[in-house]
Amino acid sequence: MQYEAVVVGVSAGGFAVLSRILEGLPDSFPMPVIVIQHRSKDERTLLEELLRGKCAIRVKQADEKERIQGGVVYFAPADYHLLIESDRSFSLTCDEPVNFSRPSIDLSFETAAEVYGNKLVGIILTGSNGDGAAGMQAIRQRGGLTIAQDPETAVFPGMPRAAIEAGAVQHIFTLEEIKYFLITLMNTDHA
Repeated sequence: MQYEAVVVGVSAGGFAVLSRILEGLPDSFPMPVIVIQHRSKDERTLLEELLRGKCAIRVKQADEKERIQGGVVYFAPADYHLLIESDRSFSLTCDEPVNFSRPSIDLSFETAAEVYGNKLVGIILTGSNGDGAAGMQAIRQRGGLTIAQDPETAVFPGMPRAAIEAGAVQHIFTLEEIKYFLITLMNTDHA
């Protein structure tokens, strides 16, 4: 099966985890990687700037009405929900927080699942609340592939554990296994 997009949800402890996964992706990675990272509403671009210096793949903050393209890692801006529209563009909203979070992983994952269906890979990483569990269920219900970081390897195991306990996760991987899996997807789906 050929996948068309990857969504990643992460919270506390996210920078180190994202660095380990994203540093392994080449600039030729064909799919968009859409990252929803919980962060302070005052933080604007620091995360993207730090990762940009470590990654071969292009890293940027998602912009309102921007068309989603392969080979780019997009980050939800601080203090905005990031929604995926049916025309495969982004929409930013300042609606109320969901699960005490804005951006909400659940909202982004649910809208991505509606648009990409069984062509979507959902990954939930370290974090201390339950945001992402409902979104992972939405991805799985629409035939997408769901992966959780092994809670035993997570600095904050709450988010991957909540998704696993909800029955929304098909694979439980270490960070190295997630990175390898993404590279394998690239080589098998888009050769």
